Amino acid sequence: MLCLILSLARNQADLDAVMLEIDGTPNKSKLGANAILGVSLSVCRAGAGAKGMPLYKHIQELSGTKELVMPVPAFNVINGGSHAGNNLAMQEFMILPVGASSFTEALRMGSEVYHILKGIIKAKYGQDACNVGDEGGFAPNVQDNREGLVLLMDAIEKAGYTGKVKIGMDVAASEFFTKDGKYDLNFKKQPNDGAHVRSAQSLGELYKKFIKDFPIVSIEDPFDQDDWSSWASLQSSVDIQLVGDDLLVTNPKRIAEGIRKKACNALLLKVNQIGTVTESIQAALDSKAAGWGLMVSHRSGETEDNFIADLSVGLASGQIKTGAPCRSERLAKYNQLLRIEEELGNVRYAGEAFRSP
Repeated sequence: MLCLILSLARNQADLDAVMLEIDGTPNKSKLGANAILGVSLSVCRAGAGAKGMPLYKHIQELSGTKELVMPVPAFNVINGGSHAGNNLAMQEFMILPVGASSFTEALRMGSEVYHILKGIIKAKYGQDACNVGDEGGFAPNVQDNREGLVLLMDAIEKAGYTGKVKIGMDVAASEFFTKDGKYDLNFKKQPNDGAHVRSAQSLGELYKKFIKDFPIVSIEDPFDQDDWSSWASLQSSVDIQLVGDDLLVTNPKRIAEGIRKKACNALLLKVNQIGTVTESIQAALDSKAAGWGLMVSHRSGETEDNFIADLSVGLASGQIKTGAPCRSERLAKYNQLLRIEEELGNVRYAGEAFRSP
């Protein structure tokens, strides 16, 4: 029995394939995606143990990654959308310390900006605005998305990191996509007068203005998950990273469609969206082969499991999104990345090259 267990642990792809065959459904509904995922992650950890190597090194071997790279953290520091009780339509306002020399320095820079941002928000909106959302970001009661970006710029400047810390956004536009194909930036107030409803073209122009006025390097889910033409139009007219999350759901068929339609240029990789380690690795490899960026991500509902920290390093994703430097289930990932960097010693930090490390 021990030999069988060790054999399975050393053959991740075979075990994942057996589970998928037994399940036999397109969405893993027979065995259950969470059950399959739990076994797949456990086997991956066991495989690393059987080889006597760290988990990130085992993932590197499974994926054929040539060089291990420490990722740029995308800290979600202001929450809006369905994740917060304020009026902000856009879901996440993030900071990316691309100018750091190491992950350790990046974490320090992000933490400093985060705490300075808290002081700015407290002074402007009051103590209640400093309560944090499920990913650790603040939720000040503002409606204008530009105001959220201005708050980030003020905090970055006050921290002394202008030029070193860039901005990312997760718009989660499917949340405010209307039945008639428009986007309601006041969707949390129903009914409303329609003054904040925009066409896809108008919303695209708003993004371009944001990109011009702020150091934005990444926008996730700028349009609805089935509004392929709007994605492709924006992708062809900007040179920043456009990340597909709701658009792609870490699904090989959706990724292939995204590549074919030139809808985006980066994948948000969520292991529990697809369900097995093998499928996650393949999604990453397909995305990289297309010249895309790769952002490993947590979920809004999280545990203190830190698997994705090792996954990000093992895949050399170059970037990881796992919340603000706050709340233990978010810090668990950042602490693991600190340990990995310390253990590796002389390891490269993705920095400005986070899109193609």
